[in-house]
Amino acid sequence: MYVIIIGLGGIGRALVAMSVENGNSVAVIDHDEGRCNEIIDHYDVLAIAGNATDKSILLDAGIERAQALVATTSDDAVNLMACWLAKKFAVPNVVSIVNQNQHSEMFKEVGVHISENPDELVAERLYFWSDNTDLHQLASIPGGSIFEVDVDDDAPMIDHEIKELDVADFVFIAIKREKGDIIIPSGKVRIRKGDNIIVFTKKDAEKECLNILNRQLKKSV
Repeated sequence: MYVIIIGLGGIGRALVAMSVENGNSVAVIDHDEGRCNEIIDHYDVLAIAGNATDKSILLDAGIERAQALVATTSDDAVNLMACWLAKKFAVPNVVSIVNQNQHSEMFKEVGVHISENPDELVAERLYFWSDNTDLHQLASIPGGSIFEVDVDDDAPMIDHEIKELDVADFVFIAIKREKGDIIIPSGKVRIRKGDNIIVFTKKDAEKECLNILNRQLKKSV
């Protein structure tokens, strides 16, 4: 895939690394020439110093053959204009961060896939994990997360069947037992002390899910 990434802040640089590691061809555009020089010192990419809202700059970056464009700058006006131009060039997949939530509708009207307020999302994520030390994330996938929770020795649901658990908005994937055995649980499997339960939950239900699991799988205080 040929990808154009606009903006070489933290998100943009991380996207460059991920794209290159996955074997994609990458062009980057940033107004800061120093950032462009730095990125080509580390990755085999095309880096162009310039304004991503300039049609000629996009043409230099190969917009006519791009399969995806991702806008990551801190300026929503720049992101929106670059995405609008990408749509004019019929780029199949156009994605952008939106720094201020009130701008989201404008991006949606253009047909752009968006990630709203990345700083707020990161802060919320960090707080969530710091406030829930018993939650160990294994993977983040579109729309949800896979994580594991250890069952305390005196948890309320010890010796109860899986089907008795309150499981709103999440599903079990597996149970790992103390000897390392992996069980794909049916409803009649009983929860044992020391179990490590692997679950999937929708991303917007993570906090509720953890609260539900803590009430049932952690020692009552």
